[in-house]
Amino acid sequence: GITIRACAVEIAGIGAETFAWDEVEKNPVRCPDAHKAVAMADAIKAAAARGDSVGGIVACEAVGLPVGLGEPVFDKLDADIAKAVMSLGSVKGIEFGSGFTAARMLGSVHNDPMLAEGQFASNRAGGVLGGISTGAPLQFRVAVKPTASIAQPQQTIDTEGSPATVVVQGRHDPCIVPRIVPVIEAMTALVLADAWLQYRAGASL
Repeated sequence: GITIRACAVEIAGIGAETFAWDEVEKNPVRCPDAHKAVAMADAIKAAAARGDSVGGIVACEAVGLPVGLGEPVFDKLDADIAKAVMSLGSVKGIEFGSGFTAARMLGSVHNDPMLAEGQFASNRAGGVLGGISTGAPLQFRVAVKPTASIAQPQQTIDTEGSPATVVVQGRHDPCIVPRIVPVIEAMTALVLADAWLQYRAGASL
C-alpha cells in the first residue's frame, strides 16, 4: 500500500536533529525528535506570552507509490502537489527532494544514478523526475509562515487611507505548524488519488 505521513521538522528556528516517525504523535508539536519537541513547545509558549507567533517547516513523504504517476508537461506530479499545498493558508514555499540545496550542487553530484533493478542509488529528486513518479519515496518540505493575527498592535491604514493601528481581537494561534501537518497529509492524498485515477485511465486505453 501507499503510506503518506508528515511531521514538523522545524519550529521557531529550532530544527529536529533526530528522526523517528513513531515520535510524531507522541508530542503536541508533531516533531520526530522528542528532545527538540520540548524546545519547540517552549518557543511557542514564549511567543504566545509576547503576543507574537512563530512559523516552521513541515516534511511530508509518500512511500509505496507506483512508477508513472503524473505527466511530463502540463500535469506534473510535483507541480500538482505544489499547487494543492500552496493553496493552504499560511504556506509560503515548497521544495522537493534536495530542493533549494540543488542550486548549489553540481549536476554530477545531484543526479540520482539508476540501477539495473530499475531503482535509484539516491533520491535527491524527491521521488519525481520529469513530473513523473520514480517509485522512490515522494519527499517534500513546506514552509509555514508565522500566524498573521497576533495580539500585538500592528501598523495599518484606515478606510480613508490614513495611518492607523489595529489590534486583532479574539483567539490567537501562536503557531499553526502542528495543526497543518495532517492537512498537508490530506491534501497530498487527494492529489495522489487523482493521479492514480488518471494513471489507471491511461493504462486501460
